[in-house]
Amino acid sequence: MTPAGSIAPEVSVDMPKGIITVLQCSYFFQQYPGVNQLSSTLGGLSLQHSQQPESLRPVNLTQDRNILPVSPVLAPVPNLNSDLRKLNCSPDSFRCTLTNIPQTQALLNKAKLPLGLLLHPFRDLTQLPVITSSTIVRCRSCRTYINPFVAFIDQRRWKCNLCYRVNDVPEEFMYNPLTRSYGEPHKRPEVQNSTVEFIASSDYMLRPPQPAVYLFVLDVSYNAVEAGYLTIVCQSLLENLDKLPGDSRTRIGFITFDSTVQFYNLQEGLSQPQMLIVSDIDGNNIFQSVLQLIKDLLNALPNMFTNTRETHSALGPALQAAFKLMSPTGGRISVFQSQLPSLGAGLLHSREDPNQRSSTKHLGPATDFYKKLALDCSGQQTAVDLFLLSSQYSDLASLACMSKYSAGCIYYYPSFHHSHNPAQSEKLQKDLKRYLTRKIGFEAVMRIRCTKGLSIHTFHGNLFVRSTDLLSLANVNPDAGFAVQMSIEESLTDTSLVCFQTALLYTSSKGERRIRVHTLCLPVVTSLADVYAGADVQAAVCLLANMAVDRSVSSSLSDARDALVNAVVDSLSAYISTASNLQQSTLIAPNSLKLFPLYILALLKQKAFRTGTSTRLDDRIYAMCQIKSQPLVHLMKMIHPNLYRIDRLTNEGTIHVNDRVVPQPPLQKLSAEKLTREGAFLMDCGSIFYIWIGKSCDNSFIKDVLGYPNYASVPQKLTQLPELDTVSSERARSFISWLRDSRPLSPVLQVIKDESPAKTDFFQHLVEDRTEAAFSYYEFLLHIQQQICK
Repeated sequence: MTPAGSIAPEVSVDMPKGIITVLQCSYFFQQYPGVNQLSSTLGGLSLQHSQQPESLRPVNLTQDRNILPVSPVLAPVPNLNSDLRKLNCSPDSFRCTLTNIPQTQALLNKAKLPLGLLLHPFRDLTQLPVITSSTIVRCRSCRTYINPFVAFIDQRRWKCNLCYRVNDVPEEFMYNPLTRSYGEPHKRPEVQNSTVEFIASSDYMLRPPQPAVYLFVLDVSYNAVEAGYLTIVCQSLLENLDKLPGDSRTRIGFITFDSTVQFYNLQEGLSQPQMLIVSDIDGNNIFQSVLQLIKDLLNALPNMFTNTRETHSALGPALQAAFKLMSPTGGRISVFQSQLPSLGAGLLHSREDPNQRSSTKHLGPATDFYKKLALDCSGQQTAVDLFLLSSQYSDLASLACMSKYSAGCIYYYPSFHHSHNPAQSEKLQKDLKRYLTRKIGFEAVMRIRCTKGLSIHTFHGNLFVRSTDLLSLANVNPDAGFAVQMSIEESLTDTSLVCFQTALLYTSSKGERRIRVHTLCLPVVTSLADVYAGADVQAAVCLLANMAVDRSVSSSLSDARDALVNAVVDSLSAYISTASNLQQSTLIAPNSLKLFPLYILALLKQKAFRTGTSTRLDDRIYAMCQIKSQPLVHLMKMIHPNLYRIDRLTNEGTIHVNDRVVPQPPLQKLSAEKLTREGAFLMDCGSIFYIWIGKSCDNSFIKDVLGYPNYASVPQKLTQLPELDTVSSERARSFISWLRDSRPLSPVLQVIKDESPAKTDFFQHLVEDRTEAAFSYYEFLLHIQQQICK
């Protein structure tokens, strides 16, 4: 039997006909206790009767100033017995804001904590059991997929863990293809793994699976040509053409636009690509798989517009044309835009007044053109991805709608210029490499189901909600995150466990219809202390961040900020009032929530929510877009980056990864008091690494790691560490490579000297320090305490 989490071979199950084996029920139960037995042994395990868990240890926040752990915070492990724990879904794919689910909405209301799920459903997995079977076993009533948390009543019947209906075990399911044995349905891979992928039959198709179709829509106005992005895009495409996901049916097309829209004939038999005018357009000659013609066009494009004087941008008409071309098949439109669209449908005017940057009226779109277009695209199984490379205000609040509602993604490169801003050029190259080669799912739908009594009411992410629980995703990619809010509609008195299941049905780039299923199981609790003990502070903060973005747009930024502060005040106030032995005059949090105020303060200082007029409107909108579409692991680094001292890396506590020895320096507080002029510090913000070098940093570090004789000789714009044959260089590079390897997007590196103008970028992330517009961490704690004592 393949252990949980390992790869089940892709097998078709051929059923031996006419063999029926009967096992005695008692024997069956001894072999495999179903969840109904497990839950009785678990019995809603209350934490209060045993020793108090570490997660409930009271922490005095105003006195204990060093609450940040030395290593990155891990997801809390649900309080389940070891059998269920082993079977449970990875928190990297699926996590809940509370790992102990309150039995009633009244108990949840008392705890004042948000209830919701954070999903990363299509993330890259090294191990994924893939199941090829003509029968996909599902509950006849609620359509839940069979999973490790169902109960086998006997060998022929299983009880659904979401709606409790008893279902028959199909004959074919009695045979286990992995062990080649008969009569052990509970040992099938579907019941041994909480994340599986089914290869779906024609029942799961409305039409034959679509081919992979990619359309690139490129801004070639004067602004765009001057910024020099076209060369990078064409070069990236040339390098990665053969790695684009797809098969022999894959099609690629190109549109360029300035004040007019240009198309390119890539028909087979041509000796070179031809530019077409609008009246010649026919989808058959735009999309081709003739690689040589595509390469010729990519080599020619960067030089075709070098002398342009066209300053206008007809983005709307270009998108309308792209929609028409894509409608017959569906696929992906990749739009590269460098300015405010100024002609035709969807034209926009500048709305940015530097004095009004924090006003709410410009956080929403100026026109519904881009949202309508996105919904039309979504209906035709087409997603629109936006790459905005701008040197001035481009109204991202309006443009982002083309991606938000079509399940696309958004990339933003402010002040982009190929030579003046090398860091942004490098970021675009790295992003494109990942973007062009990562896995893609077409014509996808996602459904989230949960145990009877729980209900889902709000979805966050780039998606279109087709019905109460069905999400339409024209494309799905492995870097997309989603969040949902939940409530408890009926008391969960009849069960000690609840489950959540997300099923993502998609077409692979090779034309296979597949279903990826994740199932999460959590205990139900009846006491307030248990609810606090199971709080997942990072998941709660990420869900609140999503809710705050919606609040900013629908109400105002100040309302959203107040709601974030109140979330801390209300939950800590409720906790303090339940703990009879706590002094009311001190600010106490359970250990599970000790980082809550710090994370919320960090969120308030994030570009999405900070006050003042120094944040450009497009920067603010982009931060909001990221909050709504990033998986938790990336979002947390954006909210609260990790800071490490790297000029004194040692072998103490190193870990071994493959053949590398990786140092593990402790995390530092995000405060200037931790920075020393004699040191060098690495800040990991997710998509960017900053290395700050103090003025009096040891010359041996500068020489051995940066490759310069002394501090003065280190250049202002350094974006790479040289490979030097020194112990210090080896350690620093090993640590940075290890951090890089833990994420799909390769972050850019920026070395910052103490007196460099770029240091404001670095210092704005030191969230524990005071700024002119915001509290220090200690002041924020006092503010929370005052609010609680009111």
